Amino acid sequence: MKKIIKAMKRFFHRIGLFFDKWLITPITKLILIITNFFGGSTKSFDKLLSKKSTLVVLSLVLAFVTFLIIDNESSVMIDQYAEVLYNQEVTATYNEELYVVEGLPKKVDVTLVGQKRHIFLAKQSPSKGVSVDLTGLKPGNHKVTLKYSKRIKSLDYKLDPSSITVTIYEKVSETRSLTVDVLHKDELDSKLYIQDVKLDRDDVIIKGAEYKLKKVATVKALVDVNELNNPKAGVVTLKEVPLVAYDNDGNVLDVEIVPATVSAKITITSPSKEVPLRIVPKGNLVFGKAISSLTASVSTVTVYGGEEAINGINSIDVPIDVKGLDSDKTYTITLEKPTGITDLSVKTVNVTVKVDNSITKEFDCIAITTENLDSKYKVQALSEADSKITVVVSGSEANINVVESNNIKAYIDLKNYGVGQHEVEVKVRGDDLKLSYTSKTKKVKIRITEK
Repeated sequence: MKKIIKAMKRFFHRIGLFFDKWLITPITKLILIITNFFGGSTKSFDKLLSKKSTLVVLSLVLAFVTFLIIDNESSVMIDQYAEVLYNQEVTATYNEELYVVEGLPKKVDVTLVGQKRHIFLAKQSPSKGVSVDLTGLKPGNHKVTLKYSKRIKSLDYKLDPSSITVTIYEKVSETRSLTVDVLHKDELDSKLYIQDVKLDRDDVIIKGAEYKLKKVATVKALVDVNELNNPKAGVVTLKEVPLVAYDNDGNVLDVEIVPATVSAKITITSPSKEVPLRIVPKGNLVFGKAISSLTASVSTVTVYGGEEAINGINSIDVPIDVKGLDSDKTYTITLEKPTGITDLSVKTVNVTVKVDNSITKEFDCIAITTENLDSKYKVQALSEADSKITVVVSGSEANINVVESNNIKAYIDLKNYGVGQHEVEVKVRGDDLKLSYTSKTKKVKIRITEK
């Protein structure tokens, strides 16, 4: 509102000056000249002015001139525009080696008010942007004013915000150890494996306000697999690996890290191993039927992954659901990758199950063994019947005829059992997964004592 009132005052002041300069003064001079022309007598001049046509002409001229003046001045007053320059960077002047400043906005908005042509010129003209001078301020809270470098003086500038409160801290430094995080591992070729990452330095210096350095839990080098150009097995060097500081909750902390980047030597391997497939039937066939054979389209598969994971794998299980099966059937099974395995040479396998009539056969005197007994204990069966059992094996005649006692294992699982007398369930398994194994004795009694 104040700006409008000021503009109106300037407008009427200019009109007055214009009339005085271009109308009143010139007309007065003109009258004097005309008077002198008529020899000091004003009768002829008065007679000229008294004519109706003369007055009409003068009125029209004066009206036209007044219109031009008012139109020009009103357009100046009305032709006011505003435009916002968003996200103007803020630069602060202070001793960055000694102090840390918080509360300083990175960007602010600047509103330009004035005529369109002036705004256009201001946008085209180079500017130093928004700045704030913190020179000489000591640690603590300070209210400071932001300044914008004006290029067009006829424009009004408004900053949002125009003043801010900043906190200045003394800058301190500490040495911290570096750790490594590998990003986008899953996007690496599934047959490749990152075996090791070695940085060109073990520690860095972090700088900032003391309270913030106390929050730093770890400083990590972020090795991004996507930055590797056509990775292959071997040693690859990745330069300018960024460093980031985290707190205990995994939040990124705004502290200065020196140096800001490191180099990393990445050892990429392609460990592999060929292992057999192990077909594992799940469920029971219809009564009176048994599996006579299990045939897979492939018998082995090559696994890829970390060396530790590969060394711990001796076979890949292929489960098939045979519940209620009463005739031959072919299954298509998608292989699942074991933990630590990144890829398999074969993704799916076809398994053909052939069915035959089922018979049973008993195997006597199968000794009971123990599993998962704590090494500080020993176990003893309470009777002969608790140490040996009879196992009933069901399956096709051709498969049962080749089974021997040493192909059958009876055992009790003593995990979490301690000193004392216990009654434990008997479990049975056999080498041939096409057969089913059942113990006639469901539970046995044992005694556990300390060694």
